[in-house]
Formats: sequence, structure tokens, C-alpha cells
Amino acid sequence: MKDKFNEFSSTRILGILIIKSFHYDTFGKPVKIQFMKFEHHSISKDQHIDLFKSILKPRLIEEKMLVLLRQGKISKWFSGIGQEAIAVGVTKSLLPDEYILPMHRNLGVFTERHIPLYRLFSQWQGKLNGFTKGRDRSFHFGTQEFKIIGMISHLGPQLGVADGIGLAHKLKNESSVTAVFTGEGGTSEGDFHEALNVASVWQLPLLFCVENNGYGLSTPTNEQFNCEHIADKAVGYGMESHIIDGNNIVEVFTKVSEITERIRQNPKPVLLEFKTFRRRGHEEASGTKYVPDELMKHWEKLDPVDNYELFLLESKFLTEREISSIKSELKSEIDEHLKLANKEVEVEADEATELQDVFKLYEFNGQLPSPRKTELRFIDAISDGLKQSMEKFEDLVIMGQDVAEYGGVFKITEGFLEMFGKERVRNTPICESAIISAAMGLSIKGIKSVVEMQFGDFVTSGFNPLVNYLAKVHYRWGQNADVVIRMPCGAGVGAGPFHSQTNEAWFTKTPGLKVVYPSSPQDAKGLLIAAIQDPNPVLFFEHKALYRSIRGEVSDDYFTIELGKANRVQEGDKLTVITYGAAVHWALDVLKQYPDISVELIDLRTLSPLDEEAIFASVKKTGKVIIFQEDSLFGGIASDISALISEHCFEYLDAPIKRVASLSTPIPFAKNLENQYLGKSKFEEALITLNKY
Repeated sequence: MKDKFNEFSSTRILGILIIKSFHYDTFGKPVKIQFMKFEHHSISKDQHIDLFKSILKPRLIEEKMLVLLRQGKISKWFSGIGQEAIAVGVTKSLLPDEYILPMHRNLGVFTERHIPLYRLFSQWQGKLNGFTKGRDRSFHFGTQEFKIIGMISHLGPQLGVADGIGLAHKLKNESSVTAVFTGEGGTSEGDFHEALNVASVWQLPLLFCVENNGYGLSTPTNEQFNCEHIADKAVGYGMESHIIDGNNIVEVFTKVSEITERIRQNPKPVLLEFKTFRRRGHEEASGTKYVPDELMKHWEKLDPVDNYELFLLESKFLTEREISSIKSELKSEIDEHLKLANKEVEVEADEATELQDVFKLYEFNGQLPSPRKTELRFIDAISDGLKQSMEKFEDLVIMGQDVAEYGGVFKITEGFLEMFGKERVRNTPICESAIISAAMGLSIKGIKSVVEMQFGDFVTSGFNPLVNYLAKVHYRWGQNADVVIRMPCGAGVGAGPFHSQTNEAWFTKTPGLKVVYPSSPQDAKGLLIAAIQDPNPVLFFEHKALYRSIRGEVSDDYFTIELGKANRVQEGDKLTVITYGAAVHWALDVLKQYPDISVELIDLRTLSPLDEEAIFASVKKTGKVIIFQEDSLFGGIASDISALISEHCFEYLDAPIKRVASLSTPIPFAKNLENQYLGKSKFEEALITLNKY
């Protein structure tokens, strides 16, 4: 949807849009006017001066940073020179308690939120007074204090995170707007499509701010998308959109202010395309040799700071002496805060601190199982644990494909819609990346969520936000991801290569994720409740073949089983079997045939964190060990457990460590091929061989 009063025509120079503003007369005919029109009936003299100070400050900081970069005092810089009006204007249009998710060229967001400059300088120098304890650089950080949620280098996920924050606004009945930034290059990512689609379907109060600055590193816009304006894409999402002159601080501030006020009253997403230009390299080392001189000179004439300063002089709002005084005052502030940051000592490396900060620490409140029990199937125990968690945490949200009216493809959430309502039991579009990112956004607003992967295999479509955002966010800047991802998984049901994988090894190697994999109905309920209680991201694997084939006594009431604690299913002193999931039952079936072999069976239950103490104690007792997993052998968790045993229990071993796993092929569909694939067919031979060793 084009703005009612102004629109942009365009001329292409080597694929880059050069824009000219037109005003429509009463007959609807375009009349060319000055490119930057700073007069506005709603902006007073004092407001003009305030706007000028606000865009001048990041410009002066940037000029100082470029000097420090050349001196080797900072390692990298992503310049936003020429784009200050966008960050400042958007931030000024928001209320102080409204969230904003900026990019690495939006210094004006941080200055306009009045973050003390020495903290920003400490962040860029990797010091403790920054926001990431030296663990991340530049603008890769967030701060709840200033309601800023920082980006990651993979750009796209933050758009979905904004969806989650916007959803939280609606769930909490808050009349608030969230603004999220991306560049024209980021609009090519699938996350852009997914996030806008979800925001439109759910009518979330969001501003999607796209800075169309001409180039994605060195690739011009005509090689990135084949439409005239990014704003035109909004039509496909059923969204309102506007094109705004990103170099005009007055236009940015007034138009965005008007839009945000409307969204607070009538929640919905709006796509804003800010036409601007990146006049320096993607980062300083890149340079700008690929930019035609004509294009660079054109945009230099449209500098947002210089032109606004000229307007203030011509309007007699400020004199040259007053402007000089303002600049001097700002430069003194910058120098003063730089001295503070420079005096700060370097971060001390402490291994214990680093390891401790991977997860949010919390006191586990164990609730013992009640003596009253009911025999339940594995699937019913999961449903029961989920239902009781929804009752305990009144704002807990379940999201996933077909989880509402349909009850999920396995019917685990059947009836939940009637019990908890559509706001909390939410069908989602097929967009795993956006939904996992949205779960992160809910956590930022203090809301727990459970995301159901329709099949665990489909998590690959949401892999990036899971391993790069949720897993790293607490370590980076102390924000936890209070999210459980339910993962229906496993073979044995003839579902073929894309619905049968048990892919836990993709995640056990990722610091910051907890991985749970129960084998019994009692464990499934208690561990799921504990996973939801845990304020950290948890992948909860549920083997599909166990859903309706395994039954057991399950405590009726709400109870927890601590994550990271293995279960000794069977005692023995001659041989240890370490396993989890469906393989526990495969092992038990074989062990029943060999009652004379004294086997200690350890069900890991949690793969990360791993109960090394239970593993080592059992191996030291028996001296022989089989590690049994359903996943294919190479690179699976059995390999790491084997290495741990070799390192810590070598002198206790009476035989080589034996790993049993499935074939190193994708999972086949035909029954006889699937049976051959699965490691269950190899376990009996391994047991006999190791027992005789």
C-alpha cells in the first residue's frame, strides 16, 4: 500500500534505485518538489533541534570509531554513516518500554535509548562493562534494561523473534509496538517470508523496517530481487506498507510516529521500506570500489545530517556558533566516555565462569511422584504432563502445525483447545524457523512455550535459530530461552527417510541446548514437566514407536524428574549396557533371553547434560560395556560416551568398549530393509560376544 500523499519514482544506475520525491496535487498529478522537505506542522523549533542533536551524535561517534579502527583500537566497524535518520527516527517514534530489534548499522537506536557511551565503547573493545562480557562483538547483544534485542550474524531469525514479542503483547493485552530492522539483502532470506507471514496471519503489532541501502555487501539490489520496491512484497502477505525517505529525519519520525500510534490502537504488522544508501563498505575492510562514482556523489548530496543542519541554519533555528557548540559538547562526551572505557582492564578468562554462563542457573524444585498411579500409554503420559504444565503455568503457550482443533498429528494435544483456548494452543503456518524464533521472542517477554515439531525430522527447517540463537543467547548476553521443542522421532514404523530419524546427535554437540530422551511413560511425564520448568532450551525426543506400544504405571499428579539423571533399569555386575529411548526396550527384550548374564542396564534419559557419574560407576563395577543407540554409528553420542569411558575408566575395563548402532544409511521404508537398518538386530550378537570376552 503506497502512502497517500507521497510516493517515490525511481531511476536505476547500474541496478541501484535513485529516488525522487513527488507530491500529488488536488488533481492527482505529480508535482516535483525538493527532495528533503523538513518543514512539518507538528514539529516545533525545539523538536527540530532535538532531532538534529539525535542524528548528529551517532555520526560523531562513527567518525571517532573510524579513527580508532585505523589506530587498531577496535577490530571491526560496520558503518551507518548516511543512514542515521532511520534508526533515530524509528526509535523516537517508540515508547521507552517498547522493544526494538536493530541491525549493525543502527547506532542511533542505542544512542537514542540513552545507553551510557562508555558501555558501548566497552562492548566494542570486548570488555566487561559491555553487554556480552567480551563474548561477542559490535552490536551482537541485547539488553532488557534498554529494551533492545540484538541481532546475530544470520540476520533472519530476529524477524521471527519480533513475532514472538509481538505475540506476547497481544497475549498480555499490551498496547505496544515492536520494531525490527533488516536490510534489503535480508529480505531474500526465508526467515523474512516466514516472519511476515506469521505476523500477518496473527495480526501482530510490528514494524518491519527494511533499510534498502543499495547493496548487500557488493551485490546490488537488481541482483537480489526482481521487483521495483521491497514494499511491494507486502501485498503478498496482506500487509500495509509504506516507502519512506530514509535520509529525511523529519519524514521518518513523523510518518513512523503516526503509524505506531495507529498500531497501538489497532494491532497489525506494517512493512516500511526506507530508501537510503550505504556510503561506506559493508564493513570498513570491504571498501566501496564496486560503487560507481556517480552513485556515490549523488547520495553524498543527500546526506541526512548535512542537509538537516543546513535547514536549521536557513530556518534560523540555530546559528553556526550554536551548532559548533553542540558538536563540541557531543565530542567532549564521546572523549570522556572513551577514557572510561580505555581505563577498564581486559576481561579475565575464567573457565568456571564461561561454563556456568552457558545455561541460566535455577534451583530445581523437585516434586515427588504421587503414590496414586494410573496405567497409561507412553503417548497419554506425555499428553498428561503437557496438560498439567498448562494448568500450572497459566501463560504457557503451545505452538505447532495442527495442534489446535486437530489435536496434533499424534493427537497429543487433542482437547487442549477447549481447555485452554486458541490464544494458548496455536496452530502455526508451516514455518519452523519463524516459530522457533517466535518462541525465543515469547521468552524475552517472560512467557514459556512448547513448540511441537510435527516430526522431529522437520527441525532442520528451524535449525539456524535453534543452534545459533536459542543455544547461544544466555551465554552471549544473559537472556534465557525458556523453550521446549517436542521432537516425535525414531524408526520402526515404516515411515521412511524423512519421518523416522533420531537426530539427537545434531544437538548434543551444541553447547546451550539440553536434550531429553525418555523411554517409559513415567519418565516421559516427569521429564517433560521438568523440561518445561527449566528456563533453558530443551529438545524433548519422543519415540513414535513407543507412543501406543508401551504402557506403564504413571503418577497421577504433577511431578518432576530431574534432568541429567540416568535411571538404572536393571542391576548387574558382569556387563553394563548404556542406552536410551526405544533401544531400552530392545535391550530388555534380548536380556530376558539371557537371564544368566548379569547385566546392569542404564537408561540415560537425558543426553545433555549427561550423567557421567552414573556411567562411570557402573562401568567401574562391571568392567565391560555396550553402548547401544538407534542412530547410525559414526558421530553419534555412543562415540562420545565411549571416549569418556576410555579417558576416565580405562584401568577398570576388562574388554574393549562395544558400540551398537544402526547402519550408516538413510532410514529405508520397506519393512525388511528397515529391520536390517536398525541396530536392534545387532545387539544380541554384541551381548554374547562381549560376555565371552
